[in-house]
Amino acid sequence: MEQLAVSAPLADRVYCAIRDAICDGQLPPGERLRQDELAERLNVSRQPVLQALLLLRNQGFVRDTGRRGVVVAELEPATIAHLYEMRSGLDGVACRAAAMRAADEAARRGPALIADGRRAVSSCDVGAMIDADMQFHAFLYDLSGNPLIAGTAALHWQHIRRAMGGFLRRYSARDAIWDEHQAMLDAIVAGDGIGAQRLAQEHADRAANKLVAAMKSERRQPRADRTNP
Repeated sequence: MEQLAVSAPLADRVYCAIRDAICDGQLPPGERLRQDELAERLNVSRQPVLQALLLLRNQGFVRDTGRRGVVVAELEPATIAHLYEMRSGLDGVACRAAAMRAADEAARRGPALIADGRRAVSSCDVGAMIDADMQFHAFLYDLSGNPLIAGTAALHWQHIRRAMGGFLRRYSARDAIWDEHQAMLDAIVAGDGIGAQRLAQEHADRAANKLVAAMKSERRQPRADRTNP
């Protein structure tokens, strides 16, 4: 039998590299992924690339097209709606638990994360904006005291990260996103679990509506007319 412990770390790194390239838009939807080319670019053998592509296919980042081989999967509006439906529930539970268990910790660490997010928006750096958003929500999951929330949300957030990147590369981010984050934090600090849950769910639902509407609008446009607004 193969000594999986030897190859697993390399396969993990290859997986993360390809996944990040997909989420960051370096590998756009529909792009063909050839094992030899990926192995050469990453300076590895084909075996960890194959392992990574199999996992990415199972997770919905790539798909097998038959003759064309493996390509980067399209983001479907229905999939995004389902992801945010799941996120809405998880974020709501996390914020309610955080308000009951960690109001003091939220007051101590939260303002710096809000400030980081506002700076990221001002910088217009898409990567920084996504990182700040993910860090804030990871902070909420940590405050909840329930490790199952972060574990359940981890894969969903990679798909959401990809959707957010596509949106932010086309549309300007608004500081109102961080106003909503501030309101969630304020409710947690005040110990208002029900209010924090409601604000978190409304925040996720608004984000889903924007993303899905933008994706559907772009699909209605002729491909040649799809330009940045």
